[in-house]
Amino acid sequence: EMRTRIIVNPMYHGARIVGAILFEQTMDREICGKPTARYLWEEKKVVPFLKIDKGLQDEKDGVQLMKDMPQLDALLDRAVAAGIFGTKERSVIKRADEAGIRAAAGQQFEIGRQVLAKGLVPILEPEVDIKAADKDKCEELLLAALLDGLAKLGPEQRVIFKLTIPSKPNLYKPVMEHANTLRVVALSGGYSRDDACKLLAENAGMIASFSRAFSEGLSAKQSDEDFTATLDMSTEMIYQASST
Repeated sequence: EMRTRIIVNPMYHGARIVGAILFEQTMDREICGKPTARYLWEEKKVVPFLKIDKGLQDEKDGVQLMKDMPQLDALLDRAVAAGIFGTKERSVIKRADEAGIRAAAGQQFEIGRQVLAKGLVPILEPEVDIKAADKDKCEELLLAALLDGLAKLGPEQRVIFKLTIPSKPNLYKPVMEHANTLRVVALSGGYSRDDACKLLAENAGMIASFSRAFSEGLSAKQSDEDFTATLDMSTEMIYQASST
């Protein structure tokens, strides 16, 4: 199983990797006789997060909102019991429609408050499609919507944002500096690892939360030696891009 092979590898550890986002099925499994979340923290010092969204609705007003999550409270209770630290939820912005973008941001904060109420830290992920014709305008509208949402949080309610690397470097600095923001992390969004790292390095304080770009070049058919070398190279490259 590819995820387990990555996690147990000696190059995968908390010195260069802050957190890992798990699927529900992965949370329910064990690694080396320990529940996955416990293994990540106790053996690797990597903070476990859980993906909680159930996919996307059809596009409306230039965005795809998250599908309804009627069982969310029960899932969050299971996450707490499993030792999960936080959650991740994704919606997608396709074009610069202000009403749509505000709806997407509003839904992210609404679910985020439900997560916070359970004592977990939410990663809010309103992804801007890197292929959007007006990507820069989408990001300007999203910035305003995120700042409005942050202003409505209580002083103890801290959130993480997972955002597309902006067309204008350091656009999200006001979000990063807000008292209610714990971290701003970047999604790779379909960029190659090389391109994602170059763009990320232009944004001070933003760190990587790459999935496809992180696993680029890894294969189940690789020998342990080649697998480890590729994982080490990928981790170091992304770590350095996150250190600017």
